[in-house]
Amino acid sequence: MNTYKDYIKEIEERKGQGLHPKPIDGAELLSEIIAQIKDSGNVYREDSLKFFIYNVLPGTTSAAGVKAKFLKEIILGKSLVKEITPAFAFELLSHMKGGPSIEVLLDLALGNDDSIAKEAANVLKTQVFLYEADTDRLKESFKSGNKIAKDIIESYAKAEFFTKLPEVPEEIKVVTFIAGEGDISTDLLSPGNQAHSRSDRELHGKCMISPQAQEEIKALQAKHPDKSVMLIAEKGTMGVGSSRMSGVNNVALWTGKQASPYVPFVNIAPIVGGTNGISPIFLTTVDVTGGIGIDLKNWVKKLDANGKPVLNENGEPVLEQAYSVATGTVLTINTKKKKLYNGDKELIDISKAFTPQKMEFIKAGGSYAIVFGKKIQTFAAKILGVSIPPVFAPSKEVSNEGQGLTAVEKIFNRNAVGTTPGKVLHAGSDVRVTVNIVGSQDTTGLMTAQELESMAATVISPIVDGAYQSGCHTASVWDKKAQANIPKLMKFMNEFGLITARDPKGVYHSMTDVIHKVLNDITVDEWAIIIGGDSHTRMSKGVAFGADSGTVALALATGEASMPIPESVKVTFKGNMKGYMDFRDVVHATQAQMLQKFAGENVFQGRVIEVHIGTLTADQAFTFTDWTAEMKAKASICISEDATLIESLEIAKSRIQIMIDKGMDNKNQVLQGLIDKANKRIAEIKSGEKPALTPDANAKYYAEVVVDLDLISEPMIADPDVNNADVSKRYTHDTIRPLSFYGGDKKVDLGFIGSCMVHKGDMKILAQMLKNLEALKGKVEFQAPLVVAPPTYNIVDELKAEGDWEVLQKYSGFEFDDNAPKSAARTKYENMLYLERPGCNLCMGNQEKAEKGDTVMATSTRLFQGRVVEDADGKKGESLLSSTPVVVLSTVLGRTPTIDEYKAAVQGINLTKFAPSNKQLVN
Repeated sequence: MNTYKDYIKEIEERKGQGLHPKPIDGAELLSEIIAQIKDSGNVYREDSLKFFIYNVLPGTTSAAGVKAKFLKEIILGKSLVKEITPAFAFELLSHMKGGPSIEVLLDLALGNDDSIAKEAANVLKTQVFLYEADTDRLKESFKSGNKIAKDIIESYAKAEFFTKLPEVPEEIKVVTFIAGEGDISTDLLSPGNQAHSRSDRELHGKCMISPQAQEEIKALQAKHPDKSVMLIAEKGTMGVGSSRMSGVNNVALWTGKQASPYVPFVNIAPIVGGTNGISPIFLTTVDVTGGIGIDLKNWVKKLDANGKPVLNENGEPVLEQAYSVATGTVLTINTKKKKLYNGDKELIDISKAFTPQKMEFIKAGGSYAIVFGKKIQTFAAKILGVSIPPVFAPSKEVSNEGQGLTAVEKIFNRNAVGTTPGKVLHAGSDVRVTVNIVGSQDTTGLMTAQELESMAATVISPIVDGAYQSGCHTASVWDKKAQANIPKLMKFMNEFGLITARDPKGVYHSMTDVIHKVLNDITVDEWAIIIGGDSHTRMSKGVAFGADSGTVALALATGEASMPIPESVKVTFKGNMKGYMDFRDVVHATQAQMLQKFAGENVFQGRVIEVHIGTLTADQAFTFTDWTAEMKAKASICISEDATLIESLEIAKSRIQIMIDKGMDNKNQVLQGLIDKANKRIAEIKSGEKPALTPDANAKYYAEVVVDLDLISEPMIADPDVNNADVSKRYTHDTIRPLSFYGGDKKVDLGFIGSCMVHKGDMKILAQMLKNLEALKGKVEFQAPLVVAPPTYNIVDELKAEGDWEVLQKYSGFEFDDNAPKSAARTKYENMLYLERPGCNLCMGNQEKAEKGDTVMATSTRLFQGRVVEDADGKKGESLLSSTPVVVLSTVLGRTPTIDEYKAAVQGINLTKFAPSNKQLVN
């Protein structure tokens, strides 16, 4: 087999798609290319040189190892290539970021040739992606009296890898491009249905926004070659929804600058803005790439003579334009004054975009370089026995005397690294924290693997308690793309040290359980910090943060994450929940009542929702915490009674044991370790040694919301409001309507029960309703298709044991078969019940979708445009979000039910009930 000729064939195929050669990551292909370079008469030599120099992925890819070895041969004179001098070879090594390149540079720096050693040392002084094996070599050489090692370590102690970088320009000229009105989800920047191509950055870049938008961006760049294009969410927030590094990568690809001339399609420094700022998750990914995210505030609430907001006929604040950012507007960002200008006119203070820490990210080309740089400096100072020179901006430590701690403040204080000993930190502090649990999902996992390779990581950090690689986002359709990508991903992650949904060796049964549900189970300490590669990483134990693929990689590699301690909003409950209501209605009502109380201002945005759930176990409470992603919250924390937390931990133990029994534990017995930790935590709670986490009574909150259960008198539905005349009000998750709004006559084309927003109780509700409807009408006939995707296999097993799965089978026209999974996405649906494989299914939108233009009633969390359902000619697709009983009844009727029909259908059904705790859940 001629790997090179196969590569050339692939290049020709890509030309037809308007694509360049795919970057090389394999050793076999690069070895063949090197052989052709060495053969001076080879017909492919010129192209091979270009591929070798400009088209090889860096880090720990097998190709990077081959490239570094050949460059070493050139530097030592063992191979002669006239186009690659030893000096150029050193330059190429300097752009390879870590792993094999660092090993080669250390070989040369600690070798016997003084002139080569000095050159290698000069390159090493610019590198930061070093791991223990690398620093151990330097340490041993230093102890042996090696002068070069001493020189390198002294440079690291001074952080010259950072201080010698060019300063951030004082003025940055930008030209605006309105990417859309209203909230812009990452689906617009990186559509879920194109998830398979994310690791092929150039190909994936073609899906950003639209071909027309891409042409408009190129036209702006041609007209303004000296300026950067700033993508803007007009009248909305930029980057809501899914936590996609691929979204920022696409923005950087089109509007940023190339990170290295020798690495294709890896761009940095994007500039984005939003009327209401940038979502917290998206802003993290912007930091990863050394970009800038600006809260424009270019539309403000119109005030009356008394200074109160003017409301429209719908009771919503009227907005007026403070200044224009229309496409093509030239603005100036002043990074020194931290202001935004139009010519000489000052528009707004943008200090939040240019904190000392963010300025460092911009200067270094991304946050990773700062994280690793600080570790290298700390290592060097310790070896030299000197104090760490104050090069980097000190961590901001906010401590308010006499003020208690919220739950998130307590967790951050316990997990903080490198802070002033004994100092109590409050919201606003910048903190490095240890991470306990990490989750990687399968459509971003390929990028996480790339990030791990690029930062030269080869094994999971030993301080991580547990990490899981899911298979849920590709569960619906086992197509050629999934077959090519997922086994490769599982093998990489399994070898890296994660528990993987699929066994690369094929011993245990492949599991497609929804990642958030698994992470919720393997979190066995409510004091834990969890990082997961999905915005719905919102656990009901501990505090969890949805993150981009890069932050997940960083957490896996270092066991740490860096972020400010967020402010919190306290949510408590009063009143009584009506017997015919479901807890999902309480979740929607929370958002509606919050928006009503604060005159349309979303006080949850960017903050932690501390929900005093009290009496609901982790499974049921997850319905609330999961939704907080759509509330635009940064995270959520459940405050539970002791007995409730113990019950939740016992459930978690049993599910982890199932994973062990399946053979999923690894050589380090990570899963058994989690059971041991759960047992320890249960013992602490029972003995009173360490009760369940609660905030202090004198903690300070940004706001407090009391949800009145008495006001919830009918099912509540989140509506995308697709025909709202104000585009910015569509697809926001903020339009919450009672069932009666629809008058019992809104046509429903498809129902979906599943994904992470449902638990075992929802599946039992479905079974009970089907039995009730049959008893009432003699048979069950669906007037619209009903797609059901249980969250996990263990739920399916429990339903089988309890007889409910048999009920579902009776009414289904399709049941998943793991031995013969679907190889193509369904495009048409019949009016029947579909029992789909556990996983994300329609909610993810990358495989299965409703028919175009459908009105979908779903338990999902996603109502973004085009996510669950795309628009058809003449009819917009819409995904209305509701409780399980509303979805069931809507598909049986083919329309929204009336409140009387709903009450009759749920009579005697054991819905997910909730009663507020009667205990004081504070210290």
